Amino acid sequence: MTDLQFVIKQIEDIAPKAVDISRKIWEYAELPYEEVQSADLLIRALKEEGFEVETGLAGMPTAFSASFTVGTGKPVIGLLGEYDALDALSQKAACPEREPLREGAPGHGCGHNLLGAGSFAAAVAVKEYLVKNNKDGKVIYFGCPAEEGAGSKQFMAREGVFNDVDFVYTWHPADRNEVSAKGNVAIMGAAFTFKGIASHAGGSPHLGRSALDAAELMSVGTNYLREHMIDKARIHYAYSDAGGVSPNVVQSYAKVKYEVRAPRVDQMKELFARVVNVARGAALMTETETDYEITMAFSDYVPNKILAQLASVCFEEIGPTAWDEKDQELAASFLAHYNKSTLSSIRQDMVKEFGKNSDSTMWKSPLDTKVRPFDPRDSDYDSGSTDVGDVGYAVPTLNVNVATACFGTVWHSWQTTAQMNSSLGEKGMLTAAKVLALSCIRTAENPEIIQQAKEEWMEKTGGIYTCPLPQDVTPPIGRY
Repeated sequence: MTDLQFVIKQIEDIAPKAVDISRKIWEYAELPYEEVQSADLLIRALKEEGFEVETGLAGMPTAFSASFTVGTGKPVIGLLGEYDALDALSQKAACPEREPLREGAPGHGCGHNLLGAGSFAAAVAVKEYLVKNNKDGKVIYFGCPAEEGAGSKQFMAREGVFNDVDFVYTWHPADRNEVSAKGNVAIMGAAFTFKGIASHAGGSPHLGRSALDAAELMSVGTNYLREHMIDKARIHYAYSDAGGVSPNVVQSYAKVKYEVRAPRVDQMKELFARVVNVARGAALMTETETDYEITMAFSDYVPNKILAQLASVCFEEIGPTAWDEKDQELAASFLAHYNKSTLSSIRQDMVKEFGKNSDSTMWKSPLDTKVRPFDPRDSDYDSGSTDVGDVGYAVPTLNVNVATACFGTVWHSWQTTAQMNSSLGEKGMLTAAKVLALSCIRTAENPEIIQQAKEEWMEKTGGIYTCPLPQDVTPPIGRY
């Protein structure tokens, strides 16, 4: 039996268990740092497969590692799992009409139920390969909470959790099959507080110093800043405390959250420092006081090209998911329910991706049926961020995108939540598990590949992980 045949059989054997895990995590739909049931479910499943589990990594109750060792335990193979949901995206499974299970409740609008379960299946398949073929090695499943919140992997990397790992593979649900050469941008978030002096807004406004005015002036200042930053940078904000609901009281307190993104960590830190200066200027103008607390930061993700080239070959051998007619019909029904503006944008993407004559065909069959090979010339960045970037600065790392939804799916939406608990999501997840497992096995059996991947990583990082967060910043459990 070839390694390809072995992986396919093992994933087919573990598929019922992986699908059940995925469905249950989807039902739990737990928010960042609150994934108690989801983490416990994965831990129990891994223990049943013989893995040894360590919990509470880097001070996070829902972060864990599960390892299985054969022989010398070298090389050390890492797989990442996530399982956190997003706020207010509750939706009935496989339903293309807006129908929340519970209005305002969380939902898996980014497919992390599939991500966690798919990586579990891959870890089991790799373990079985090591055991049944008497191969030296160690496979570790890293349970990583809060990717949609303040993250966990940067805290884990700072604590040295990945220090002895030789390479890491992970995947993400997507609308296409690809080993992408694109990276993800770095991000830093902080909560800015302003303190002023309360007063009667009508009777003695001259005695008040408005914290809300300061927060609003900070918004004005950052809006002017947008003209003078690089095109790939982003600034986001949200008021978390506007200082009360009484217009006739000068607000003595206000709190606003800011996040800045840029392609590289150094660019992100430079932009964040400029935002801090804007806050100080706003406080100076209003004679208030300001302070800030950094709550999260992710390094930029850059795929390891050596691992990408190998995984790309594995993905092509596994092939795209074998969708049936019902799958395509279900996918088309989701696509049809976007508004006109979104549909227009999706049409443009279809033409760009598949050619000018593809629009009508893709509209009826919008599930991806091909695998895009890795193209090292494509060195652009996607504008999203992920704490997988911090793993990539700690150890050679690669993320693979696997189609689990119709082409053009808008992520972090109810449409995504519905597809992540459907035949589309589950079939795509099992394809991802096969790709991950085969990539892990072939990398582990090629010491030259591991060495080359490490050399690339060394060139990028100098062999030292530097956390983008200050040392005193701890996981903001219960306060993010």
